[in-house]
Amino acid sequence: MANALVHLPELQGVELNHIQMLIKDFSDQQAQQFASIYRARRKDPQLILLTCLVGFLGVAGIHRFLINHVGMGILYLLTGGLCFIGTIVDAVNHQSLAFEFNQKVAAEIIPLVKAMNS
Repeated sequence: MANALVHLPELQGVELNHIQMLIKDFSDQQAQQFASIYRARRKDPQLILLTCLVGFLGVAGIHRFLINHVGMGILYLLTGGLCFIGTIVDAVNHQSLAFEFNQKVAAEIIPLVKAMNS
C-alpha cells in the first residue's frame, strides 16, 4: 500500500486524501511514477490565487487559462473579470478551482501508470 504523504509531501487536506484513495493499491514504484507525473502537471492553489489577484491590476482571467477554462479566461479578459465580481468569487474559491483541476489531472494519470506497469 503506497502512502501519498511519502511520495507527495506538499499535498494537504482534501487533495491528500483524494490522492491517497487513488494510489492505495499501487506499489511503491507505481506510486513514485504517479507522483512524478502528477507533481509536474498539478496546479498549486497559491499559484491560482496569485494569478487571480493579477486580475485586479487589469489582466483578468489568467488563472482560468491555467486550469484549462479557455472560454472563461477569454470572457474574463474581455469583461475585466466580469466587472471584478468573477475575480472576487474566484479569489475566494481558488482552492476548489485548483482541486477540481488536480482531480482531472490525477484521473488522467492513473491509467497511464497502470499501462506503464502492465
